[in-house]
Amino acid sequence: MAFWRAGLVALVMTGTAAQAQPERKIDPTFLHRSLDSASEAVSDITTATCHYKPLFGAGDRDASPTSGIARFGAVTIDPKGSCKSAAYDGEDQIYVVLNGSGSTSYGAETVALGREDFLYIPATVPHALRNDGSAPLTVAIMGYATKGFAPTPLPPHALKDNIANVPLELVGSHPTSTHYRLLVGDITQKRDRIDIGNIVTSLFVMEIDAGGTNFPHHHPREEEIYLVLDGHGDQVAGSGLDGIAGRFPAKAGDAYYYRANATVGYYSAANTKSRILCIRSWQPGLQPR
Repeated sequence: MAFWRAGLVALVMTGTAAQAQPERKIDPTFLHRSLDSASEAVSDITTATCHYKPLFGAGDRDASPTSGIARFGAVTIDPKGSCKSAAYDGEDQIYVVLNGSGSTSYGAETVALGREDFLYIPATVPHALRNDGSAPLTVAIMGYATKGFAPTPLPPHALKDNIANVPLELVGSHPTSTHYRLLVGDITQKRDRIDIGNIVTSLFVMEIDAGGTNFPHHHPREEEIYLVLDGHGDQVAGSGLDGIAGRFPAKAGDAYYYRANATVGYYSAANTKSRILCIRSWQPGLQPR
């Protein structure tokens, strides 16, 4: 009898100990953020006139150590304001101007920036945004960790262009209701306006017809972020209850992060055309060697 009681006590204690174990955090297959509701955060570039809203990566509550995204967010610079200068040994960056105009230092250069300009900034290049105008300047900042990759070659001058200068085109295997502007690709490509990336494999804008879609799909080895620029519709994220495609209402300012092999896609509403800024990059450990 004493042996039976001792065994029962041990079993109860074992069960209690198991219940007391903290739950392990599970990395989500996707994250949703919004520029409208995101909070400002202090970063290495912020000043009294330079305000940063982190969406993914550094500064975000769910930043994942398994992601290659160092930072993704938007900075707004007040009229006549400026940000602190930064230079990263282990991070390439891309700027996309969402609204306003201004300039950035780029090493010893000063680069003028206007609405929907995009600029590639390789690691080690010092840079700092400035707003010389009378309206706010808002810039999407996308930083990608370069550890484990060959250094991005330093071009003799800043690599900058404007989204409107990049022609619309169809991309094979995607529906004809979606047209693409291919902005930045990796160094193995010759199809994009700027082909220089190592971590970033593709930066592009999708223009989706009213009622159109890019068709939900997967990227087995790449992370991806969608930022809705204009329009509204349904963002596809994850498999949903049907095991195929979960759909969520999306509007301008909404941003979605997808880890490798997550279901990703977008359906534009029946009465509106949508424009989506998208960026894909190698998930660490999954890039070809």
